[in-house]
Amino acid sequence: MAMTDPIADMLTRIRNGVHARHPFVEMPSSTVKVALAEVLRDEGYVRGFSVQGELPKRTLRVELRYTPKQEPVVTGLRRVSKPGLRVYTGADAIPRVYGGLGVAILSTSRGVMSGAQARRMRLGGEVLCHVW
Repeated sequence: MAMTDPIADMLTRIRNGVHARHPFVEMPSSTVKVALAEVLRDEGYVRGFSVQGELPKRTLRVELRYTPKQEPVVTGLRRVSKPGLRVYTGADAIPRVYGGLGVAILSTSRGVMSGAQARRMRLGGEVLCHVW
């Protein structure tokens, strides 16, 4: 069966990996997923990521991050804009996740970025997901 929402699949793999305390998760790579992984890394939710293999079958490997007590840094991921119901926001209405403790990830005209970054650049866009 063809995958209809690769971003939801990525978030689910990360959620499951964190739940099972895996050191990393792997998934088929895409430009948007790599951009999403970059934001997660920059915001401190994952240790890092790498793209392995040759085109067209590239694999994205995301290294999950845990506290010194082995508690996962990511406590929740939620897909906001779905293929069946896209969710867009203006620069003034970018949602604050858990009162600023989490981060909204947006796809803007200048690429995928965190809600705080989009707010600074006065950009709106599609709300891909919330991470906390």
